[in-house]
Amino acid sequence: MRPNVVARTLVSLTAVAGIAAGGVAFAAPSFAAPAASVQASSVSIQAVQNFGLTATEAKKVQTWLKTYWGYTDTIDGQLGPNSWKAFQRNLATYWGYTGAIDGDPGVNTIKALQRLLQNWGYTGAIDGDAGTGTRAAFKNFANGI
Repeated sequence: MRPNVVARTLVSLTAVAGIAAGGVAFAAPSFAAPAASVQASSVSIQAVQNFGLTATEAKKVQTWLKTYWGYTDTIDGQLGPNSWKAFQRNLATYWGYTGAIDGDPGVNTIKALQRLLQNWGYTGAIDGDAGTGTRAAFKNFANGI
């Protein structure tokens, strides 16, 4: 048993010496935490999705959502989860959205939005991709309501 104690002591001393010396092998783990925090902050940025609308156009959409679809948050030009929950209520009522009212403008929300936007100049496929055609029609919608 004595050899195991000596071996563990040597490993510990080597690790301490490496950390004290700033060795590359021991420095790498210290960089893992900042990378994880960058990932976490990226998630909060994605909470707002205007799909190409300016803040002024998004405010028009929020005002419409407040008037007709139970939006109770601030009219701030940032289409966040509460804006999208209200929009999903509209899309569920009239445009075939069957997903959760969760405020996440995912593929199924965009497909339903594209069906609505066919009345505002959207001529593309109902594919859930908010590409240039969807964004242009969304601007038409925002400026026409």
